[in-house]
Amino acid sequence: MTAARLDELTSWYADWTGLRVAVLGLSVTGFSVADTLAELGADVLVVTEGADEEYARLLPVIGVRLWTGSLDSVPEELRAFDPEVVVASPGFAPRHPIVSWTRESDIALWGDIELAWRVRDKVVRADGAPADWVLITGTNGKTTTTRLAATMMVAGGLRAVPCGNIGVPVLDAVRDPSGFDVFVVELSSHQLWYLSLQTGPEPLSPHASVCLNLADDHLEWHGSFEGYRDAKATVYAHTRVACVYNKADVATLRMVEEAEVVDGARAIGFDLGTPGPSDLGIVDGLLIDRAFLEDRHKSALELTTLQDLAAHGLAAPHIVANILAAGALARSLGVEPIAIRDALREFRLDPHRIEVVGVAAGVTWVDDSKATNPHAADSSLSAYPGAVWVVGGLLKGVDITDLVAGRGSRVKAVIVIGVDREPIRAAFARHAPEVPLFEVDHAETGEVMARVVELAAEVARDGDVVLLAPAAASFDQFDSYGDRGRKFAAAVQEWIGRGTDGNDTDAPRTGA
Repeated sequence: MTAARLDELTSWYADWTGLRVAVLGLSVTGFSVADTLAELGADVLVVTEGADEEYARLLPVIGVRLWTGSLDSVPEELRAFDPEVVVASPGFAPRHPIVSWTRESDIALWGDIELAWRVRDKVVRADGAPADWVLITGTNGKTTTTRLAATMMVAGGLRAVPCGNIGVPVLDAVRDPSGFDVFVVELSSHQLWYLSLQTGPEPLSPHASVCLNLADDHLEWHGSFEGYRDAKATVYAHTRVACVYNKADVATLRMVEEAEVVDGARAIGFDLGTPGPSDLGIVDGLLIDRAFLEDRHKSALELTTLQDLAAHGLAAPHIVANILAAGALARSLGVEPIAIRDALREFRLDPHRIEVVGVAAGVTWVDDSKATNPHAADSSLSAYPGAVWVVGGLLKGVDITDLVAGRGSRVKAVIVIGVDREPIRAAFARHAPEVPLFEVDHAETGEVMARVVELAAEVARDGDVVLLAPAAASFDQFDSYGDRGRKFAAAVQEWIGRGTDGNDTDAPRTGA
């Protein structure tokens, strides 16, 4: 009886009244789920280890019950509630006791993305249809590409909103009364794993989708690289128009080849080389579209130039790749090349993404704290060869050996921070023993960045770059990668203020 009822819940205007739903977690995503379900008339119980004070105050106001306590086992209150659906926040791993209990009990298990897809018709476009969905994932570059694609679409006259893992829950976008033409949805591998469980009669079917790249990350959550890869591949399922893939990363092509898509969906490649028909790429310094035009075998469209991108701090190779991917997504929706060019001239990178935070005595200090895994750090090091490299933190079960083997011998010096320093030491000892290596002890948490800057300043000379590209998570010493980057920038500015005459000092700015 429950399964039949759930199959009917594919619209905001279906009868959700009284549906018993347990919501796991009370982050921004968890609250958006609870708030949405309460508005729909469901009977909602939020189960979480701890609750933000504001959320805890708001839940009873909207008619939602809250249970807090240890989640090492299934709470009796949850069993007694007897949920028909459990909606889990993305942080709950597949082997979490409550997730395992839910699946073993044949209770429907959703993520926030499935719920958002089911109720996507709350506000429709002028033609009466819900907004199109464009899905973006990858080990690195997701947020930048999501923002780029949405910016291009808006410049092209579409009402587009970046949402999902970028910080704005999709459910908040779905319920926005102003309505949108396109949801540009950044998806983490965690969200995609939950989406892979989708069993409803109307599976999520995006207009276009992309996996930007694939490298080791979040292996402790997924249990294996294969599990991580399979979750990422879900992004292409049921795509209707364009499956965008990275020609320089064969894993993304394999995902497209193996995906079940809607008849007529095209594979669209991108990379920094010369594009073939149905690709985007670069020819003589021009970013070229050979995919979305009638005579793509004999002609091409110019989107922008490398020179123009350099003038706006967007010329790092991995950023250019993100621009091509975003351009493909925008072009799949009919955005004109001139709108893409204009959007790029106004676009600025996020903080902590190859952000120049100071220049003094000829030394450039770059914050790429958002490089939280080796793949992202590799991109940073390719943009700044010969840098003094600040690396380390929580490696999340990922092996850094290949990164050090490939890039380590080219850096001027390495400063190792964080709790997982030993694997980095070992990798340098084996693959780049000639590179000067310094360590900042984990016990020095309070002053870690001040010490990093002192060490880097002793090594760096006129013309050098000091690059914070940790290749690791931040939570051993900092609240977030943002906190790590801000503390680095503050330490740089303090050093500049006391250690130079200021004649060569620039204010913090964003650049590539």
